[in-house]
Amino acid sequence: MVNIERLLQNAHSYFTAAEYDKALFLYSQVLSQDTENVEYKLYCILCDLGYESEEKAQTLFDYFVVAKDEDFEKALAYVNDVINAYDGDSVKMIELLKDISDTNVESLNAIEYNDFMELVQNRGSFKEAYQDIMFSTKVAITSKDDLLDFIDKLIENNFDKTAYSYLDGFNEFFSYDDDVTKLYERLGKKKIENK
Repeated sequence: MVNIERLLQNAHSYFTAAEYDKALFLYSQVLSQDTENVEYKLYCILCDLGYESEEKAQTLFDYFVVAKDEDFEKALAYVNDVINAYDGDSVKMIELLKDISDTNVESLNAIEYNDFMELVQNRGSFKEAYQDIMFSTKVAITSKDDLLDFIDKLIENNFDKTAYSYLDGFNEFFSYDDDVTKLYERLGKKKIENK
């Protein structure tokens, strides 16, 4: 007898560790027990997405796992909408990101960008404020301007790896955006100068 709950727990662990091959293998086993189960199908799709964009897959996974207990149908429809919106519709993408961000602020340990900037003012420096929260709290970005400003400040304060991960996570939403390209170029120049 297959223990579905244990398989799912193990699959979720692999997924959050970004080991998508192992997660997909276990999700497929679970799906084979109930081939019409839309939740199990979604987990397989998210693994697939993880190969393309780890940041997106992990964000959607976090959202779904939290939101499904409140309203399963709504959470499922929402994640499917987001996945289907990856065709370059950046207005729709921003709306979806804002919704996910709002949910994450409420249900996960996250701080809204405006609140974070207040913390920066209180601490007197972006670097100190970010160091205070970087291991315990995520910064929830709800607009493109905030995203660009945040990444710009990360680069200024030498949080280059974090800046890259934010850029990579949002790059497919704004893949042809001049402002995003400029930030990549700044990071590239810094890398060359530091060598």
